[in-house]
Amino acid sequence: HVQLVESGGGSVQAGGSLRLSCVVAEYISARTCIGWFRQAAGGEREAVAAMRIGGRSEYYADFVKGRITISQDGARKPVYLQMNNLKPDDTATYYCASRRLTDDLNCSPARRPYNTWGQGTQVTVS
Repeated sequence: HVQLVESGGGSVQAGGSLRLSCVVAEYISARTCIGWFRQAAGGEREAVAAMRIGGRSEYYADFVKGRITISQDGARKPVYLQMNNLKPDDTATYYCASRRLTDDLNCSPARRPYNTWGQGTQVTVS
């Protein structure tokens, strides 16, 4: 199994920014999607953003509204989640996950479930 390790969480004030990092612990195929998800205490897990390893096939949840960007500087580099103008509603544990890319190059979680997960990193916005 692919191992995913998240980092970069912390506590920030509303309006602040954080950049989360997802490191893939071993080489993975370019036909892999990496997604970021979050789960607030007592809430359901929801997708935030996703992309194909190396770039493209980006997906964003509707609530992102331009505040959050997923990126990667190269196929073997971490996948980042840049979050700006953070709000208290963004408080959650953020998880990095992976799955195989679909034949139509779609990384949307609705298209195929993600099946490998990291341990999560806590983000608290006050």
